[in-house]
Amino acid sequence: MCQLLGMNCNVPTDIVFSFTGFAMRGGRTDHHHDGWGIAFFEGAGVRHFVDHQAAVASPIAELIKNYPIKSTNVIAHIRKATQGQVALENCHPFVRELWGQYWVFAHNGDLKEFNPLLNGAFRPVGTTDSERAFCYILQQLRARFGEQRPTRDDLHAALQQLVAEIATHGTFNMLLSSGGELFAHCSTSLHYLVRQHPFDTAKLSDEDVTVDFAQVTTPDDRVAVIVTEPLTTNERWTAFAPGELKLFIDGAPQQTMQSGDESS
Repeated sequence: MCQLLGMNCNVPTDIVFSFTGFAMRGGRTDHHHDGWGIAFFEGAGVRHFVDHQAAVASPIAELIKNYPIKSTNVIAHIRKATQGQVALENCHPFVRELWGQYWVFAHNGDLKEFNPLLNGAFRPVGTTDSERAFCYILQQLRARFGEQRPTRDDLHAALQQLVAEIATHGTFNMLLSSGGELFAHCSTSLHYLVRQHPFDTAKLSDEDVTVDFAQVTTPDDRVAVIVTEPLTTNERWTAFAPGELKLFIDGAPQQTMQSGDESS
């Protein structure tokens, strides 16, 4: 299956270190070679890069590893195709507008017999189960809340119901953000850590790269990194529980909801 990487911060931060290790899983240290993508929120806008080439062979991936784009919310994905051909339109993350905001989504897993009726403004362009799930989530949110974005707690509760429903069709590890926060749902495998003062040195597991974060941060910085499998060998990563939906704001985990919960 695919691999996910997310970052949520309290100040704009670049993802060069984490992405450098993550990209190696796109054809070198792992076999996820069917495309990749990354999206950075910047104010109300999104920088969105996708490529159907393997991340280890992609010139665009080299750009990301060498261009320190700063953002408070980032979602990245490397693909191993289970549904849909290897093509640009099937590369995650996917981007849509809802309530006057961009939403970015990426999925790791395989959904069986998931063919919801999509009768609104959200239609898939490609042929993946992932894009169908994203369109379904946005369609259901608009149907429930209309044209007005709900409170964060109401949105969290609605998403928990939706991800639990979709997960009955198979594995549904996913990342979702509208730029102000990041939601992460685990079916099988997802891990996170929070880097904050006092910062230490981190060593990548997929590449011979080490960074002393104390030299490149301020004492007020806080960064949460969410990934399918831990990216570093010398930091303590926390595993999500199956069915857990976490909300990250300003680089820290907030409410946790489990399958079956209806309120936060």
